[in-house]
Amino acid sequence: MLLEGLETLCLLASEGTMAKVASRLYISQSAVSKRIAQLEQRLGKKLVEPDGRQIRLTPQAQELLARVAPSLAEMKGVLADSQTLTDLTPLPVACSETLLAGYLARFMHDYLRQDPHLALSTHHTPVILARVRSGDALLGICAGRLPPGHGLEAKLLLEEPFYLVEGDQREGENADQGLRQILTMDLDNPSNRYLREPLAALGLIPAMELDSYLALIELAKAGIGPVLLPAGLLALVGAQGPQARPLAGLARPLHLVYRPNSLKRARIAQLVQALQAHFQPLAS
Repeated sequence: MLLEGLETLCLLASEGTMAKVASRLYISQSAVSKRIAQLEQRLGKKLVEPDGRQIRLTPQAQELLARVAPSLAEMKGVLADSQTLTDLTPLPVACSETLLAGYLARFMHDYLRQDPHLALSTHHTPVILARVRSGDALLGICAGRLPPGHGLEAKLLLEEPFYLVEGDQREGENADQGLRQILTMDLDNPSNRYLREPLAALGLIPAMELDSYLALIELAKAGIGPVLLPAGLLALVGAQGPQARPLAGLARPLHLVYRPNSLKRARIAQLVQALQAHFQPLAS
């Protein structure tokens, strides 16, 4: 009961509403409210308060989560490691949306015939790492640089090169300074932050930073550029893709991540081996 209440409070901190937490946990909003009320009664302190249409955690709740959230995530991960994983048990896999679109759609089409109980979800890399650490996902497939001390096993699949997809005209050039303005992904994302320095060294200055590769692809297809895209997405750009210019030395690592004990489970080990075999020709 206490563990359920703490997990619900953690989700409320990130989701902001009872409805979103209920959707994440597959329970009713009243059940979410009941869990929080029971936790407040158990601890003898107020944990949440209204904030317009959302819910705000009280200072006492924020202090509590700062102390228990890391241990709670690790405890959930240990419980996930101990869960019996039969052939019919859903196997949650958290994946980068760009990798699913660029490299894994056909692979998943074929692999789901062998194991139809994979449960795919798409997230940015920081969320993938958090879900794998907590056991909400048993395998992660992520793009970008991993932070130090992430606490997971990681296998490098590929160093995926970046390309510059030009627009109809070479817009955004500054001949005096030798700089070019480009459209790129969000470089404040911790997994992408490392790209700022090498881009600057190439004389490329982000004019727009978007949180959606889909938006970047559509802008590139419309002839608005130059747009920075990883190699796996060039096929989605259409006629502009084959004309894209490679950027020497600029790449992002693609990794498989999982908890240290995960490969002891046959279904996970088999999926990891299949993914490595799928990416091996691309890596070589």
